[in-house]
Amino acid sequence: MAGVAELAPVVGVAQACAVLGLPRASFYRRTRAEGAAAKPPVRKAVQPRALSPSERETVVSRLHEERFLDVSPAAVYATLLDEGEYHCSIRTMYRILEEEGETRERRDQLVHPPDHRRSGTVRLIPG
Repeated sequence: MAGVAELAPVVGVAQACAVLGLPRASFYRRTRAEGAAAKPPVRKAVQPRALSPSERETVVSRLHEERFLDVSPAAVYATLLDEGEYHCSIRTMYRILEEEGETRERRDQLVHPPDHRRSGTVRLIPG
């Protein structure tokens, strides 16, 4: 790899790899992996319209009110709009609930019984 890196500025990466018998893909893969290890992790930029922590806490407290315990976020949104309050969109309410670990699949999931014919066990029939 060092040889390709030295020759590349002079003759180009393709010719340097051809002379040394090294696939170009391997050269690029290794240089990318080495460069990625040296870079610090990139932090996501804070969106300018994102809810502040206090606003998020307000939304969570509104969703946790006793009158909204068995109500969907869409119904909570509509009720709060009728009362003249707007905190965030319905989708944002769902995102906040998901981050809090308060959403899940509510439908019953079918669990099949084990199939003894394919499990490799042999059943003996008394007789």
